[in-house]
Amino acid sequence: MQETKLTVRVARNLLENAKRYASENNTTLTDLIGAYLEKLPVKQAMENAPLVRNLSGSVSDRVSVKDYHRHLDEKYGK
Repeated sequence: MQETKLTVRVARNLLENAKRYASENNTTLTDLIGAYLEKLPVKQAMENAPLVRNLSGSVSDRVSVKDYHRHLDEKYGK
């Protein structure tokens, strides 16, 4: 993975707290920030999502949204 430099501005007390935390946990600010950023969800196209791929083609093209709503009304009532 190619790395790049990032400059951010934060309140001094936040930086000092982050440095203290990193030191106490034998890590670096770079690793802390990287670990946090890795937890952010990656936005991907829905057509590439595993669940969408698995469900694709499971319903006939002849079924409309109106048919689906009718089915839900019959199953769960209005």
